[in-house]
Amino acid sequence: MLVCGPLLTPDHALSRALVRTVPDSVTERLSDLGNIPVAVPVLALAMAYAARRGRALAAGAAGLAMALVPALVIPFKEWTARPGPLEPWATGYFPSGHTATAAVAYLGAALLVRPYTRRAWPTAVALVLTGATAVGLILRGWHWPLDVLASLLMCTPLLLGVAWAARARRGEKGRPAQPPK
Repeated sequence: MLVCGPLLTPDHALSRALVRTVPDSVTERLSDLGNIPVAVPVLALAMAYAARRGRALAAGAAGLAMALVPALVIPFKEWTARPGPLEPWATGYFPSGHTATAAVAYLGAALLVRPYTRRAWPTAVALVLTGATAVGLILRGWHWPLDVLASLLMCTPLLLGVAWAARARRGEKGRPAQPPK
């Protein structure tokens, strides 16, 4: 159980200062952006689009990254058994599965569609949606700030794999792919 350490005091203080400072009706909707039925269809659409445009490797990498999210998050939840900010009797809050789902779904989707737009808006939208999820979870009191941060850090290698696959072309690994004309 995560019950001591130098980061827990500021984590608890920040949580106490932020929880319920925004109406629950707002923070609940922000948190819901990390639900599987909301986030995963966004990634699925981007995967279908990329696969249709000849980027099956990138689409597959994004799907694999999403499939690995529970494989990373669930063992940590069980191992740490960290209680929640508003539910000290319940455990399994570290790391945040909703944040991990949002990060991989939205940022993965942005990595898949960005080569076709040649603009930064897919990444900006993905960052806003992922950030809104994280903020909603903290403000609602469903996760500590460190739960959310840990999820983002855990998903970084998964997203780096998707980024690599999105850049790769058959026989030309590491070189940027040109969008089909």
